[in-house]
Amino acid sequence: MTENLIQQQIVMWFNNNFCLKHHENRNVIFAVPNGGSRNKIEAITLKRTGTLAGVSDLIVIMQGIVIFVEVKTEYGKLSDRQISFKKRVEKLGHTYIIVRSLKEFQEKIVVNTK
Repeated sequence: MTENLIQQQIVMWFNNNFCLKHHENRNVIFAVPNGGSRNKIEAITLKRTGTLAGVSDLIVIMQGIVIFVEVKTEYGKLSDRQISFKKRVEKLGHTYIIVRSLKEFQEKIVVNTK
């Protein structure tokens, strides 16, 4: 399964089930579209306006909790920029998780919200 398909499953599940079953207030999950091909002008503009290489694929915001989620395939690994971002986030006291399936996301999101 591709990263995109895993990510789609995660977002759909979170929006349709997790928020509604476990919390009174609506939580937030969103993607950071850093990838893709860009021409040189677009790349410069994106960088100047705050795009940061290595940012996690998804960010989950709940009451008092921010979780950065990197989606990988079964054998995918973090790039050097992703490792650097992970270290920065964790140093600031936030949670960063790597998931390879919807099931793994479900398990980790429940553990990190207790």
